[in-house]
Amino acid sequence: MADRFEDLRVFAAVVEAGGFAAAADRMNIAKSAVSRRVRELEDRLGARLLDRTTRSMHLTDAGRVFHDRARTLLAQLYDAEEEASGIGGGLRGVIRIAAPVSFTTHCLAPVVGRFLDRHPVVELAIDTDDRMVDLVRDGFDLAIRIARLADSALIARRLTVIRHVCVAAPALLARLGNPETPADLSRFPGIVYSNVDTAHYWTFADGIVPAVSARLAFANGDAVKAAAVSGLGVAVLPTFIVHDAVRSGELAIVLAGHMRPPIAVHALHATARNQSARVRAFIDFLVETYAGDPFWDRGLIEAA
Repeated sequence: MADRFEDLRVFAAVVEAGGFAAAADRMNIAKSAVSRRVRELEDRLGARLLDRTTRSMHLTDAGRVFHDRARTLLAQLYDAEEEASGIGGGLRGVIRIAAPVSFTTHCLAPVVGRFLDRHPVVELAIDTDDRMVDLVRDGFDLAIRIARLADSALIARRLTVIRHVCVAAPALLARLGNPETPADLSRFPGIVYSNVDTAHYWTFADGIVPAVSARLAFANGDAVKAAAVSGLGVAVLPTFIVHDAVRSGELAIVLAGHMRPPIAVHALHATARNQSARVRAFIDFLVETYAGDPFWDRGLIEAA
């Protein structure tokens, strides 16, 4: 039985890593051992699970059904092991998380120590990248997304809301004046976050998109903030990035009454039946931590 579970584990790793070599690296075993396991599994089942060529690998219909069942069985096994371990010492194991760079820096990194204190033998592996990862293919347990979510088979748990504000350095405002309406931004240089389209980036309440001349773009929100602090232009950024600069006076919030509605931040994970106890515990911790007004927003808008 142990060998059969190992076969399932290897097969699932091949599918989720996208190939035999990647699965071997992930599991720290030889590629030949991975190939042998999958071949013996197919022989025992009398069914081909993977269509393989020199360039690609795809699940067959039988493989797709078997992979779904295998993931469920493995999740149940891991859950049972965690529950048994919990009787004597709490949750254990690694949680692999994908999260945006700036959200990790400002919102996640400052609070995860409390979770690790509660669960001393749990490890967090946080991949900071603003790209949209594929949880199953890339081997993540959950992803944190700040976006309007498209329909998918993933489960989304709402953590909090993200507010955006338009900011500028006081010296820039002293030189060009305080904008009273979004249209006034046309006389300001702009700084953009290039991971979203320009029209959405500059959209204000009621769908207003002012004509802003932007000659400076960054793919990182903290770089946009640094350029704004330097007086290089106005920018629209989430409050979790700029709250410290606003409180210190390095940046001023403008057009606060014209900003678009907040957007939710979610934790995305696979179906509940495939979710481990440690992942559930971490998501519950995030919900608890960010409940109500998140710490970076408290008093910020009212002060502006």
